[in-house]
Amino acid sequence: MSRFVTGVAVLSVSLTLSLPISAQDSLDNLAAELVRMRGEVEQLNAELTSLSEQHRAEMNALAAQKGDLEATRRREDLRIRQLEQDLADNRERAAQAGLAGEALVPIAEDIISSLQAAIEQGLPFKTDDRLNALAEIQAQLESGAQAPPRIINRLWSFYEDELRLTRENGLYSQVIPLGGERVLADVAKLGTVAMYFQTRDGRMGQVARAGEGWTFVELESGEDRNQIETLFDSLKKQIRSGYFTLPNGTVALEPQS
Repeated sequence: MSRFVTGVAVLSVSLTLSLPISAQDSLDNLAAELVRMRGEVEQLNAELTSLSEQHRAEMNALAAQKGDLEATRRREDLRIRQLEQDLADNRERAAQAGLAGEALVPIAEDIISSLQAAIEQGLPFKTDDRLNALAEIQAQLESGAQAPPRIINRLWSFYEDELRLTRENGLYSQVIPLGGERVLADVAKLGTVAMYFQTRDGRMGQVARAGEGWTFVELESGEDRNQIETLFDSLKKQIRSGYFTLPNGTVALEPQS
């Protein structure tokens, strides 16, 4: 009987001693888990802050790009309206002058001057070819190789070609200045709002404003190059309308009439 009582007493003491140790272990484990979770929360907060700052920077950049694109579009819209107004005004002047050759000469000279200014100020799309074609008409006017009424008719056609260029989206080839040299490139022209290029040796880029003029800028970012490749692939497949994300913002190409 005494041995039984002694055994129960020993067991009771053992249980009493073991409970605090187990509870302490649980508290230690809980504390460690809380420390780990706190570290994860701090890491997630840091990542969230970084992503928020990155997103804010990207949105600011996109807003700036959109502003630049809108400014370009407004300038080109104004240029188109000016071309249309010049065409209407000069048609009226020609109609008032009738078929008298000498009376049409100053009208033709004014038309050539306004067209030359429009070409020089607009996107650098085949600029030399267009200016050379205009110079040929001017030379024939000055030499008398063609009668003034014939010159006027050719200038009306030239006006119409210039207005058509403002509406067309497509792929073309032209020589461009790049890296201190002149190279043959494929160009994607989006109306008179934007222009991108690919050279035969793999360089890609866009036309950008440089003061009152334009410059061809090579782009090296993988994302920019992918966007340009997508645009070129779409135009090659005759997809000429829709939304395209491009290095200077999102451009909506309207169906061409």
